[in-house]
Amino acid sequence: MTEARWLDEREARLWRSYRGLRVRLDGALWRRLVRDSGLSGPEFELLVPLSEAPGGLLRARDLGRLVGWERSRISHQVGRMEKRGLVVREECFEDARGSMVRLTEAGRAAIVAAAPSHVESVRSLFFDALTDDELTVLTAAFERVLAGLPKPED
Repeated sequence: MTEARWLDEREARLWRSYRGLRVRLDGALWRRLVRDSGLSGPEFELLVPLSEAPGGLLRARDLGRLVGWERSRISHQVGRMEKRGLVVREECFEDARGSMVRLTEAGRAAIVAAAPSHVESVRSLFFDALTDDELTVLTAAFERVLAGLPKPED
């Protein structure tokens, strides 16, 4: 077994900052989202890719891959959203074991209504704190880290 490559003080500081940023930023964004639109964070997470998909339709497994969720979490969340009239499930004609998730008119109206205040929250809570140079550096760094991570599995 190889010896652990422990984080030095600078790396540990960055890692703690990143983890704190992720937790606090998501919490602040989701609280504002509920306050301004009535949508929960998980609802918004699924409505975005559905609203961008052709015909507002995606296979449930593809939707899960896009948001990085397990099959059971997608299933439960889609069920809750069906009850609210935001999405409907449909049969997958290519694979009887799979299902499709379609954005309803109510779901499209909800995401359209939520988007302006959400993007303003993203801007005010994240981008307004950064300089143009920091945006360039962070974009390059995040893209490089992402490129080295495993892709979501089928």
